[in-house]
Amino acid sequence: MDLSDTPNPPDLGGTSEELFALANAVAAVIGGSVAIEDLDHRVLAYSSVPGQRIDALRRRGILDRRVPDEPAPQRQYRDVLAAPGVVRPPQLAPGELPRAAAAIRAGELPLGTIWAIEGDSGAGTAGDRALLDGARLAALHMLRRRSSAELGLRAREEALRAALCGDGSAQEIRFRLGLPERPRLTLLGCAPAAGGFDLTGPEAVRLGAAAARHWSAVHGEAAVATVGRTVYVLLPGAGPDEARRLAGQAVAALGRTLDTALRTAVSRPADDPAELPALRAEVDDILRVTTADADAPEVAALTDVHARVLLLHCADALERHPRLRHPGIEAMRAHDRTRRTAYSASVVAWLDAAGNVGEAAQRLTVHPNTLKYRLRRAHELFGIDLGHPDVRLSCWLQLRLAD
Repeated sequence: MDLSDTPNPPDLGGTSEELFALANAVAAVIGGSVAIEDLDHRVLAYSSVPGQRIDALRRRGILDRRVPDEPAPQRQYRDVLAAPGVVRPPQLAPGELPRAAAAIRAGELPLGTIWAIEGDSGAGTAGDRALLDGARLAALHMLRRRSSAELGLRAREEALRAALCGDGSAQEIRFRLGLPERPRLTLLGCAPAAGGFDLTGPEAVRLGAAAARHWSAVHGEAAVATVGRTVYVLLPGAGPDEARRLAGQAVAALGRTLDTALRTAVSRPADDPAELPALRAEVDDILRVTTADADAPEVAALTDVHARVLLLHCADALERHPRLRHPGIEAMRAHDRTRRTAYSASVVAWLDAAGNVGEAAQRLTVHPNTLKYRLRRAHELFGIDLGHPDVRLSCWLQLRLAD
């Protein structure tokens, strides 16, 4: 099939004919096939100029209406979206023709990308200028084509964002989000796992946009909003089991789309919209644990990570109020650092073993008498009374949180 001879390209997903005309105009300057894509790499429009250069990868993208979902192209898209001008990504496969690309933006808001296969003699200065001009015009067309349904989603997004920040009464929140008198609410929070992309750049916009599209398709009453580093999803009428199931589906679908590992937190159910800030705090606590651990579950509720959340709050309290730290513990840790002793490790091993000297000595690979000596010296040198249960608990917490 020769795509350059297509007389009337189809209207893809409601995209206006202006985008096809724009792609043709850019291709006429550059000499190669041009494609305009959204943030999900769907081909919104493509050029059909007779004689334009084109390769098998571009044909496949046009026929499939999207670019192949593979890791290497995903990295190229991130580079293009992050760059202020024209990017020339390296060729990924034999037979692939050289390409130039630019991000399509409305101000700082990324909307998609425009790609051109370079002509026989390259794009040159005129080609780069045409590509950048095409990106600016494409942004105008794409913004103009946003539907009233999307505007409604934006309104719900703003309403949810305000509710999560504690703005407005319960009655106002119910009205703005279209909730019944006593709604059954579950809040989800989604963020990249350790080593994932930075949610302060274009990828944050992509995650929010992809999440909004996903949830509008699978749960018509869902509201989605990005606050800080987290994408929140409010699910009215969903019980815990359904919320977990839907969250698992979303993590799998969005992770594939964005080529990154994601974590989702599921809040407890609530029936008062005024509780949304508290649900947000719960979700944030869960994500602090799961996003920092590559082995954490993709979907988790507070009951799954309660102990680690509690430890985080204890660490926060010690950070805010250093005076609460046991001075003997601080002195012992300083002694270990400067004199290369192992009092802290010995106390922790003994506490982890619930006072079983033999088990703790085995973990430390020392003789039980050596461990007994270290515990006695910890009391003598640093005033740590391990015979008192409250002291044992506070010491274990402080040492555990210092790791």
